[in-house]
Amino acid sequence: MAEKLNLDDYIRKIPDFPKKGILFYDVTSILTNPRAFQYCVDRMREIYADKKIDAVAAIEARGFIFAAPFAVETHVPLILLRKKGKLPGKTIHRSYELEYGEAAVELHVDDVKKGQRVLLVDDLIATGGTLLAAKELLEEVGAEVPEIFGVMGLPFLNYEKTLTGVPVTTLIEYNHE
Repeated sequence: MAEKLNLDDYIRKIPDFPKKGILFYDVTSILTNPRAFQYCVDRMREIYADKKIDAVAAIEARGFIFAAPFAVETHVPLILLRKKGKLPGKTIHRSYELEYGEAAVELHVDDVKKGQRVLLVDDLIATGGTLLAAKELLEEVGAEVPEIFGVMGLPFLNYEKTLTGVPVTTLIEYNHE
C-alpha cells in the first residue's frame, strides 16, 4: 500500500499563469520530489491492481511521465498519443477544441490491438477535450477504454460532462478556479 501522502503539499500553485485570473497547478513540482512521484505511481498500481488492463495510453507530454513507470511495473505496453505530425508511422488523428483554438492528437495505428483494454492517462484533467479525442482514437482502432486516470482533476471545468460513460479517477481534485 502506498505511503499516505498529502499530494497537495507537493503541487506548486502559480497565480496568473498562463494569463491573469488563472491558477496554474504545476505537476513538475511532483516530479522533482521522488517521494511524491513514487506515491503517484504506487497509487496508480493500487487503483488498477484488480482491473483487467492490457495496455496504458498516455497523452503527450506529461502523461508519458506517469504512464511509463506504471507500464513497466505492471508489464503492459505503453501507447503514445502525440501532437499531430510527431509520429512517423501510419497514424490517425482527431482534432479537438481548446479555449483559444484547435489542436489535434494522433496515434500509431499498429500500436493498438483490437479488443485491448487500454487505461488512458494524463497528468491533469481540465475540460476533458484532449482525453475525449484520445479515447475516440483508441476506440476507432478497436480498443476499449474502460477508465481514465489523471494525477490532478479540475472538476469545476466539468470534465465529467465531456467524458461521459467512462470512469475518471484522479489522485487530487481542485474545485475552484
